[in-house]
Amino acid sequence: MMSDRRPRASLVRACRALGRCQLASLHAIAVSAAGSLVVLAVLLLPVGAGFRLLPPAARLLRRLSDRSRARAAAWTGTAIVPPDPLPVPPKPGPTGRAARAVLADEGFWRDLAWAWLEPVTGGLLVAVPLALVEYGAFGALVQPFVWRRLGGGNWYAFVPVHSTATAGAALLLGLAFAAAGLLAAPAVLRLHARLGRRLLAAPRSTRLTRRIEQLTDSRGRAHDALAAELRRIERDLHDGPQARLVALGMTLDRAGRLLEADPPAARALLRDVRSTAERALQDLRDLVHGIHPPVLADRGLGDAVRSLALDSFLDIRVEGVLPGRPPAPVESAAYFAVSEALANAAKHARASEVCVSLAYGEGLLRIAVADDGRGGADPSRGTGLAGLQRRLDTFDGTLALHSPPGGPTTVTLEIPCALSSPKTSSS
Repeated sequence: MMSDRRPRASLVRACRALGRCQLASLHAIAVSAAGSLVVLAVLLLPVGAGFRLLPPAARLLRRLSDRSRARAAAWTGTAIVPPDPLPVPPKPGPTGRAARAVLADEGFWRDLAWAWLEPVTGGLLVAVPLALVEYGAFGALVQPFVWRRLGGGNWYAFVPVHSTATAGAALLLGLAFAAAGLLAAPAVLRLHARLGRRLLAAPRSTRLTRRIEQLTDSRGRAHDALAAELRRIERDLHDGPQARLVALGMTLDRAGRLLEADPPAARALLRDVRSTAERALQDLRDLVHGIHPPVLADRGLGDAVRSLALDSFLDIRVEGVLPGRPPAPVESAAYFAVSEALANAAKHARASEVCVSLAYGEGLLRIAVADDGRGGADPSRGTGLAGLQRRLDTFDGTLALHSPPGGPTTVTLEIPCALSSPKTSSS
């Protein structure tokens, strides 16, 4: 049964990719028209008409390039960083100001270069599988029925079609062309996305500026988080172990005064001292566990997450084995992020089963926490997801949330890092 479904699914994907090639070829025609309109506006600048024509033409071209970026991500998974929005004011200002702002924008010139190259490179590229399928359909569906009427000079590709046998050969060759077009369509779409990525992506200066802004923002949030963590540790020490140690010292002082006058009372106070010391020690252990759990330091992230699963009342399944250990700060951040996600699943999602998947590849530590809860999670509603994202920002990590109303909810964490070898991590 499964063997029948796989070829059918592959055929459906190939047909879908072929349809997308058709859309991409039509899109290339629209891009060429928009690029020609922009060039016309630039040529009309000396006579003044171009100042009014250029801003709307540039906006049209930007909409087409944005659509191409979105399709590349949706169709092939190729993420293309968009440039900054065009500096075109929504309301008309002084004549020429908007056009000058467009001309000074680097992203506009990259869009224009892409508009002139896309029909030549991308448009012709996506037409290859379409041409193969159409030519194959002609050989398989037309040649076997019309070869008698076409006479002796009828050729299909390299096959002279002048008999029933050669018509059958043309039919087989046409099927081969059609199959080649279907098989090539997904690869052609991926190649088309990679070729367009060079010009569709934001300029290097824009990417560097955004990166600097992101790092500045994440550094500020990391400083705030560190200050808040230090205040929490100080408050926990003040309210817990410190208060118990002060009480312990006062009790020891009283016991010393009663040691000779009332030995039984002194022994009772010493028993209280022992109990207070045990509670203070437990408070210190709990505080240390909240900073860096010993199981995380001793056994690594995988076993630490399994320990969380054993301590939870939820039915939690942990899948995946990491080939090494991340750096200690990354490991700690990932551990507490998973702990927060599990707490959200129990408190807000009302889940009963959770699956935690651990994986590493392409320099990324990936952790997915999927529950069977009611869904509808929203980071703006104070469910802890915003704090979780701030924790990952310190390491340039990302959080992806998929939580439709009614569930299920999947939280995917990705942190760039390098893993140490298992031998190194255990030494």
